[in-house]
Parts: sequence; structure tokens; C-alpha cells
Amino acid sequence: MAKIDVIMPQMGESITEGTLSRWIKKAGEKVQRDEPIFEISTDKVDAEIPSPVAGVLAEILVNEGETVAVQTVVARIETEAGAPASAPAPAPAPPAPAPKPAPTPAPAPAAPPAPAREPQPAARAAPPAPMARPAADATGDHGDHGDNGDTGGSETLEDRLRRRSTPLVRKMVAEHNLDLSAIPGTGLAGRVTKNDILNYLESAPVAAPAPERPPPPARAPAPAAPLAPAAAAPARAPAGVEPWEGDRVEPWSRIRKLTAEHMVMSRRVSPHVNTIFEVDYTRVAQLRAKAKTDYATRGVNLTYLAFIAKAVADGLRKHPAVNSAVSGESTILRRDVNLGIAVALDWGLIVPVVKRADELSLLGLARAINDLGERARSKKLSPDEVQKGTFTITNPGVFGSLIGTPIINQPQAAILCVGSIEKQPAVITMDGSDTLAIRTRGLLSLAFDHRIVDGADADRFMAEVKKQLQEFPESAV
Repeated sequence: MAKIDVIMPQMGESITEGTLSRWIKKAGEKVQRDEPIFEISTDKVDAEIPSPVAGVLAEILVNEGETVAVQTVVARIETEAGAPASAPAPAPAPPAPAPKPAPTPAPAPAAPPAPAREPQPAARAAPPAPMARPAADATGDHGDHGDNGDTGGSETLEDRLRRRSTPLVRKMVAEHNLDLSAIPGTGLAGRVTKNDILNYLESAPVAAPAPERPPPPARAPAPAAPLAPAAAAPARAPAGVEPWEGDRVEPWSRIRKLTAEHMVMSRRVSPHVNTIFEVDYTRVAQLRAKAKTDYATRGVNLTYLAFIAKAVADGLRKHPAVNSAVSGESTILRRDVNLGIAVALDWGLIVPVVKRADELSLLGLARAINDLGERARSKKLSPDEVQKGTFTITNPGVFGSLIGTPIINQPQAAILCVGSIEKQPAVITMDGSDTLAIRTRGLLSLAFDHRIVDGADADRFMAEVKKQLQEFPESAV
């Protein structure tokens, strides 16, 4: 009999740890190759991890709810001695460890030379990490490849792990002029996490914004500005709120915690401004009714969202300021138009990404949106499919909401909210005279980061989207 290690995979370039949220298989149970055996949660995606080989789940080494570093052995699968036919998959891993023991951690250290700039990985989609390796290769010290120089041979693994942090953490440190070494870390080996930064900003560094303002002491209005960022701190609910009799207390899942942290951080970092447009979808409704059956025969559900995504993708190409991100005191104008489509799940929210959406036809966009939504609900998304979004669309209108003012999905510069689309009475002008008619209408709102997107840029973009939806070319359906 042979035992094969099952490791915590690296679900994305910047991911250094993951939480094992649930064991699907129990110790002693038989498993088939590629059969899901456990679920993990990271700050990018929830996913089911398949077995690398067929055999028996002999040992479970990490309990449900534990957070461990990538490459950590979480279980061992026992295979028959004569069945290494299925084990050769991990066999290539032993030769690899010598020249490049852990190809997956390499991309994350590559970020430090330019902490806030993430555009260069655009063409480097992180492939799913190998799920297993021979037990003999379980030494695990893979974290020192590609780190910034000057580490010296005496630097410990703990030092390297603490110095390493996610691009988001480094971005927050740079934006708030913080000293990373002064912030207590609660991650692996003291590594600083997003939550550590948020807690630090709300406690000791509360005065941090003030030191930045004093340079212009002569100006009376200056003190008023720090009040805006400071106001974000009290937004967090007091930790000591007590449940009353009859209340039900539900501990947050990892995805709920990450969403909460991300939203609080986004409000603190970006000055949100909203603009709202009313759109006449009557033409879209007519085109959709005409083409819906044909799309259905191809296995695609043609929704209003597909038309909106097409108009948005084309509009972003013409208005790059909205398809951007902040990098220190610079603006990154993204080359690719990668649309994030928010999907509401029973256990939280996830935003899969349609890559290079502006290069897709209406049919291609509709198919991609359908596919990503289905796989998001069944936890079948790959890590690359929830990364590198440049603009997000959220659609609460499907629940009947007239409109919303959503929070920007960092590090993007804007997010579009789609309100409910319904038939309404409207005054229209025909042949020089006004008349009352029934039209299909709805609202669109855009929340944008006013640091880099001016109101005029946002409104021009929205006007472009509205125009395309109201004059959607039949040839594009």
C-alpha cells in the first residue's frame, strides 16, 4: 500500500492560506479520483477540492474550520501498491521540488517589487495547483522563492512569512502610510492580514489620518476632511452586543467575514459617488422576445443582464477611466475589460469574472454569464474565474429592488447596479406630438471612486450605456 499526500492548494496567485470549511468524505471512506473530498474557503473563492487518486481516505490531518498555509498536507489517501497507475499524476511533483519546489507560491512574492501594481499578471492566469505529492516530499519549506532580495541566509521561515503579505494588504499599507512591521499580525507566523490592518486603523492609528493633515495647519477647513474617513470606524457594530431572549445567534461563515471586511475597507478607502439613469428597455424587450427561443435551443437563457453586460463592456472600451484602479498616487487604466457578475448564494456573495468581455458577442456573454452563475452555485468555479475583474455588475432588480447604491468591489473604480425592469406608463413624442404609451423601463446606478473618476466621466459612460440599450442593433443579437 502507498500513501499519497493531499495538500492545501494555492487558489490564486496572491493566496497564501485557506480555510478547510468542510470534509465531504470521512476517514476510512473510499474515494474515486477527481471525486470531491473537502471544501475550502479563501479570500477569493469557495471551492470543492477533488481527490488526486483513487483509494481510501486514511488520515485527516486538518480539522474543519482550521486555516492553514498553502502546500500544507491536510490528509493522506491510501492506494493499493499495484494501483499507482492513478498515482503517477503526483509523480512529476518529486522532480519539480528540486528546481522549483513550489511553483505556486512564486507569483505572490513576485508582487513585492511593485506592491500596488497588479496589471503585469494580466496574462498569467494562475492554473489550479497540484492537489497531491508523494508523502516523502512533505517537508514543506517552499515559501522562500522569489522574495525580495537582501533576505540573507539567516532569515527564518517565520520572518519570510511575516514579510510576505497579499497585494491588498500592501496596497492598504501604502495608502495609509503605515509601517507593516509595527502592525501585530494574526495570520500564519504573524503575517499581517486585511483584518489586522482594519483593526489597527480603528485603534492605535485612529490618529493616523490627523498627522497627514497637519502640514497645512493654517487652513481652517482642513480638519473637516479627516472626519469623513474617521466616520467609517464607528460603522462597525459593537463587539459586545448581547442577544435577547429568543434571539438566534449565527456565527459568521468565512465568506461572510471576508465580505464584511472587504465592504468596510472599500467604504474607508474610496470616496463613493453615485449617479442614476433611467433606461427605456422597450427595444431590448422586443429583441429579446424575438431571439429568446433561438438562444434556448443553443442552451442559453437570454436575459436583460446579457444586453446590459454587452452595453457596459462596449462602453468601458470607450471610457477607460471607469475601467481603472488606484495605485498609490497613480491611476492604472486596465487594458482588458473583465466584467465581474455578482451572484447571490444561500451562504453569501461571490463575483465570478467574464474575461475580455468586450471581445464577446451577445450570445457569448449570455452563455458565459449563465455558466459562471450555475458553477458559482454548485461551487465549481476555478480560482482564476473570480480574479482580475476590472468592473462589477450587481443585479438586485431580480428581487424587485427599484435601484441600489452598491459598494465598490476593490480595487476596481466603479460598480453598476441594475434595478427592476418593468412595464410603466410613459410620455413619448411621436410625429411631433406627445402621447402616453406603455414602455419597459428600469433604473441603472453607478457607484464610482471619485479619486480617479470624475462625475463627467461617469455620466458620459452611463449615457453611452443608456444609448446602446435604447438603440440596440438587431444585427448584434
